[in-house]
Amino acid sequence: MNLALWIATGLLALIALVGGISKSCVPKEKLAEHPAGSWVGDFNVKFLKSIGFLELLAAAGLILPAVLDIAPILVPITAICWVLLMLGAIIVHYRHGYTKPIVANIIYLTLALFIAWGRLGPMPFTG
Repeated sequence: MNLALWIATGLLALIALVGGISKSCVPKEKLAEHPAGSWVGDFNVKFLKSIGFLELLAAAGLILPAVLDIAPILVPITAICWVLLMLGAIIVHYRHGYTKPIVANIIYLTLALFIAWGRLGPMPFTG
């Protein structure tokens, strides 16, 4: 179970890292060129960069607290925050009629729920 939680956490952290880098570093116009990227037109650059920054924080928050053994409770808290972020992403993608990103968002949301459940329940870092 611990191994499964670490694999899920690493995968979700990688997804958050890639998303965060792309939203933080790629120009808005380039993001909009992506096949499912027209949603970026609804938001200003500062908002997109903020989402990217939150995703970068999520990548760090999923891994570093446990690895460094500094406030490992932040791992499931970060996972819960990721669930909220994915709910927002699902709403935005739904409004634009994108189904493939919604499927991915649901998978990411499920991974985050698994991490939160596992680290708050049967496999906490402390105890």
